[in-house]
Amino acid sequence: MLAEMKKYRIFERKYKQVVMISLKDFFSFRHNRSFWMNIIGMVVVVIATVWGILWGLDVYTRHGNAVVVPDVKGTLLNEAALHVSRQQLKVAVVDSNYVKGLEPNTVLDQHPAGGMKVKQGRIVYLTINSASEPLITVPDVVNNSSYRQAEARLKALGFRLTEPKLIAGERDWVYGLKMGTHALAAGNKISSESVLTLEIGNGLDYVPEDSLANDSVKRKLDTDDSWF
Repeated sequence: MLAEMKKYRIFERKYKQVVMISLKDFFSFRHNRSFWMNIIGMVVVVIATVWGILWGLDVYTRHGNAVVVPDVKGTLLNEAALHVSRQQLKVAVVDSNYVKGLEPNTVLDQHPAGGMKVKQGRIVYLTINSASEPLITVPDVVNNSSYRQAEARLKALGFRLTEPKLIAGERDWVYGLKMGTHALAAGNKISSESVLTLEIGNGLDYVPEDSLANDSVKRKLDTDDSWF
């Protein structure tokens, strides 16, 4: 029994010595030169790859190159484009509206708004004042509506109306629409700033169609009676 224990202890000491030598050789650059060269190479490749990705993202997003968007609302387009280009930004006109009293090509709105920080090269979208008044299609109101109906439809479109002109016809029925001396018809396109005049019946000299029909029948009957 004692002999066996002695042999076991001798084996244990030798095993520990072998393990220690193996670990020492494993971590030794001299004994495992090729292995450690491969490890170092892989680490270098990983570091280089990560650095390349971060550098590419930095270039793509222009990190650190944020600029303040100038406020160009109320300025003319040429002047606005000059201010924007000085900040290494671009300009694009995307819409136009008409504001009476403002000079044509005046900037009405911008996006992004003035004062915001954006990356260089960003496009600033502008809405400018149109050089001409918008044209509106004349609605079908002549011989198709009463004065109140026509007045409401025309004013809703932005037209201004004078006092109506009274002519012979059914009371308050619309018989005509004029812009100055020019008669208008449904579908005509005119400026939204136009001043229009409605021609409506006065109800005084109007003879209903039924009355005309009755007179025609009566005259026919009188003619027929004259033969007897």
